Amino acid sequence: MIRRQILKGAAGLALTALGAAPAFAQQVVKVGVILPMTGPFASTGRQVEAGARLWMAQNGDTVAGKKIEIIVRDDTGSADQTKRIATEMVVNDKVAVIAGFGLTPLALSVGPVATQAKIPAVIMAAGTTTIVSSSPYYARTSFTLSQNTVPMAQWAAKNGIKTVVTLVSDYGPGLDAEKAFKAEFESKGGKVLDTLRSPVMNPEFAPFLQKAKDLKPEALFMVVPSGQGASLMKQVNERELAKAGIRIIGTGDMTDDDQLKGMGDALIGVVTSHNYSAAHDSPENKAYVAGFLKANNNLRPNFMSVGGYDGMALIYKALEKTKGDADGTKLIDAMKGVAWTSPRGPMSIDATTRDITQNVYIREVKKVDGQLWNVEFETMPNVKGDVK
Repeated sequence: MIRRQILKGAAGLALTALGAAPAFAQQVVKVGVILPMTGPFASTGRQVEAGARLWMAQNGDTVAGKKIEIIVRDDTGSADQTKRIATEMVVNDKVAVIAGFGLTPLALSVGPVATQAKIPAVIMAAGTTTIVSSSPYYARTSFTLSQNTVPMAQWAAKNGIKTVVTLVSDYGPGLDAEKAFKAEFESKGGKVLDTLRSPVMNPEFAPFLQKAKDLKPEALFMVVPSGQGASLMKQVNERELAKAGIRIIGTGDMTDDDQLKGMGDALIGVVTSHNYSAAHDSPENKAYVAGFLKANNNLRPNFMSVGGYDGMALIYKALEKTKGDADGTKLIDAMKGVAWTSPRGPMSIDATTRDITQNVYIREVKKVDGQLWNVEFETMPNVKGDVK
């Protein structure tokens, strides 16, 4: 009982301190980046951090007369850790912005911290649609799964696919994708034969893939978190779904640029929809990919990396608008409506929702100059993050 009282008192003191954090008075603007740098989702953390640091390397560490410092902490993929680190960063490190958040539960855990401290929380990775609406201090530079899924459902229906089974990871973004695909595909006359869900932690896809094969759909639509695509596609190939006449479609998470080179030629022809490909043909992306490869020992950037890159871009652009004033309410207000050209293409932060609007591309895995790439062949322009 005494221990509970002590913990309760300590929590109260921390919350009081949150409301009093004078980050806006600093000449150094600190950005606290919280990511899973170890554990099963470490590839997400590695890519987001590399993207954020590349923005600073290319654009300098000063904006509107303020020096920018990023502080990266590892939450190991634990929401309890994320919230604790966010609180410590606000109270002890006096950060002006918190950012990162590799998974939906991690992002949601910091909402109360950001709201009470009145500082922006920039979502650089997590993709569940409802996150941003849960705090007035959230803004997003990643994507939402519904945003990436609806174009895939439209493409499938338009290209003669009549029956589909969906297989998604059983967590917020996966459920968003399942719901969005089924609603859009069936509104176009298609039929979803079954909706399968695999566990997000320690997944074993084989029984779900076998069930999908037994249902004999024309296509299997799949969504998994970043980093699990290689394991999923290995098991897809082992089950010989393509030989059974089942087309493989999905969002770009399953053909992640970070892992695509090692997935094998069996992926050639797989069609996905996504907001970024390392093969995107633009001057901005060519410069981005070249810089990323050089800075990261030839590691290919993926969609998580541009979430970090553009997250820092948004923070810089907000500070430019406030003329260096890092007051949290002024910063989040300055983020509303900001638009720029990213390595992924044109993008903006919706002035009402604070969510991301961006192009979504239909891509096919192809072999180009001896390597596998997600080659874009159709563009769905200006898709809103809260697309229904």
